[in-house]
Amino acid sequence: MCCVTGSYHGLQRWGHHSVCFCGCNDFSYSRPRLMTKEQRIDRLKMHLEDLRDEAKAVEEHIAQIKKEK
Repeated sequence: MCCVTGSYHGLQRWGHHSVCFCGCNDFSYSRPRLMTKEQRIDRLKMHLEDLRDEAKAVEEHIAQIKKEK
């Protein structure tokens, strides 16, 4: 399944089963079984930056929609 949506959007329906192309299978998001405190902090910082980038993109999209009216 693709991310948390539970849909098949972005999945390859032939060849490898359940291969997601949205990025949630990206190596940077996979984590080792045991992580140090510093590794957990680094991962959380990386995740926070991703969320900030996403929020910025959403704000830009909202601004673009407002201009169209």
